Amino acid sequence: MAKEKAEPKFRHELKYLCSSAELKMLEMRLQNIMKPDPHTDESGCYLIRSTYFDDLYDRCLNENESGVSPREKWRVRIYNCSDRRISLECKRKEYGMIQKKSCRITREQYEKMCRMEPIPITSDNPPLLNRMLLQQQTVLMQPKVIVQYLRRPYICDEGNVRVTFDMNISSSSSFDRFFMEDIQERPVLPKGRHLLEVKFDEYLPDYIYHAIQMTNMRLETFSKYYLCRRYNMQGFLL
Repeated sequence: MAKEKAEPKFRHELKYLCSSAELKMLEMRLQNIMKPDPHTDESGCYLIRSTYFDDLYDRCLNENESGVSPREKWRVRIYNCSDRRISLECKRKEYGMIQKKSCRITREQYEKMCRMEPIPITSDNPPLLNRMLLQQQTVLMQPKVIVQYLRRPYICDEGNVRVTFDMNISSSSSFDRFFMEDIQERPVLPKGRHLLEVKFDEYLPDYIYHAIQMTNMRLETFSKYYLCRRYNMQGFLL
């Protein structure tokens, strides 16, 4: 029987749109007060690719647009196009706080989920997977868009802080090429525009808060999933 994980904490999440020059300046400030994530490669980055699921009536998309709280988004995430670690994730936003639950799934399970093929709900599955499978059966949760970007992450034990630079954000609908490097993709932000994310538990240390302050940066309400869904591969609003 799959074991239930401890309930993950709700965390704060701040987002800022930045230019390439601003990210370079922020990197110079942070590299002396935070540590690089140990999971990165020699360049200090890794590629994130996520397939987002939504129901027949696009409930997740519509709730994101209207600002409903609480609300959830479902995705399957991989790193550097590899199938060695495939994570099913449910990201819940509640009164401005974020909680992420995750579990490992197999490549076969992912591919069946994308094809809407039935997968048995059993006690051997992680509870989160069973919840997703139930939604596929009842509200027709199905793949809607792939979101891809290059991430440069920094971490700090104090406050459990994670600062990430998400660069070259793009969308795709090539679900059958999810694990391949040569996926068809389309940028969804103007050239040279990227996303800074700051996540922390109870508090953000002052020295990190002051380091990320830039004159032209403003706190944003930004959803990669929402932005990628609003544009199709030809660049027109859906």
